[in-house]
Amino acid sequence: MSRPAGTLLLRDRTFVYFLLARTVAVLGSAITSVALPLLVFQVTASPLVTSLVTAVQVVPYLFFGLIAGAMADRFPRRRLMLSCQAVSAVALLSVPVASWVGELSAVHAVLVAAAIATSFVWFDAAAFGALPALVGREYVVPANSMIWSVTTLAGLGGPVIGGALVSVAGAAPALSFDAASYVVAGALLALIGRSFDAPGRARAESRGGLRAGIREGLEFVWRQPVVRSLTLLGVGNSITGGAVSALLVVYGVRELGLSEDGRGIGLLIAVTAAGAFLAALALPRLTDRVPIGWITIAALSANPVALLLTAVSPSHPWAIGPLLLWSFTNTLTVINGIAARQVVTPLDLQARVNTTARMLAWGGTPLGALAGGLLAEAAGARYAYALMSSAVLVSALLAWRSPLRSRTFGTVESPVG
Repeated sequence: MSRPAGTLLLRDRTFVYFLLARTVAVLGSAITSVALPLLVFQVTASPLVTSLVTAVQVVPYLFFGLIAGAMADRFPRRRLMLSCQAVSAVALLSVPVASWVGELSAVHAVLVAAAIATSFVWFDAAAFGALPALVGREYVVPANSMIWSVTTLAGLGGPVIGGALVSVAGAAPALSFDAASYVVAGALLALIGRSFDAPGRARAESRGGLRAGIREGLEFVWRQPVVRSLTLLGVGNSITGGAVSALLVVYGVRELGLSEDGRGIGLLIAVTAAGAFLAALALPRLTDRVPIGWITIAALSANPVALLLTAVSPSHPWAIGPLLLWSFTNTLTVINGIAARQVVTPLDLQARVNTTARMLAWGGTPLGALAGGLLAEAAGARYAYALMSSAVLVSALLAWRSPLRSRTFGTVESPVG
């Protein structure tokens, strides 16, 4: 009798180190997800400026995604990932240092968020290609599911830990824990003995320069029907998601009456992490029984309903259920698209295709964050949430009229290299 894929993966030291590295980094980032927005909100008391923290975390993807994807398919991925971890650690450490000498400002905090996000673009591009190279294409879906499940568990506890750290030590000092997590994660990646690079690397390099590599990734995204459909429909999901994430601190403090000391906000962010965790657990079971197009249609359709219920929730306890459902459907849409892309994309195109698709799908996040911030400034976070649910509603309506309705959509894989 063959062993389950998850059991085989956990017997693979290479995958375990990769999984631990991602988990440690996510745990640190979850602490920052509480500390950094709270720090900016404490300094400025402005929903719009606070929403910039979310916006600048995605804008670098729009500027550098195509270049990073092409580079990650051509240069050593391990070296690229380790360099990104080092840059992020240094950037984060600058915040508690600036606070200690009395020079910390909201501008500094937003610039640090931008630096970390820019570094993440290259790390993400390399990681997309590294996973199939490390575990093999046949294990991509269970490996992704395990990574999402474990890292979202870290994301579930991280905000609670972050809230406690902010309450005890302050928002700025709490960021030093995230800096340390990048160092530990980098050390774990360095211990992996297997190559992070695809066997087709030499073939990819022979096809032309950087511009040709970018064009090849764009052409694949447009030609491949599974990748094209899921990517374009993800735009509405990202617009709404950008607004929700950017205003979560504002929504918790001003609409639900939570304290700014970090504890209540940490629990609220933990709810969104719990929704992501449940989505990661559900995806492998759903893909075994339900066509991938139907998964996306269902998730997109339930998402605006969940957000509207969140917007009208009168208190913290009432908001937990709708917010959990919103996070579940938002994450399910995202990871269903990622898993589908990694399965149908040739190994030597993984970084380019995945960064291109993510750049397009995530392109709405800064727009949603800024639009949500402006609406919250004018009328409050509840009104902003209610109105911004319309973006994902449009994607849901388009999905019902798209090829995703077909039971056979996405069942035929494109040729792999």
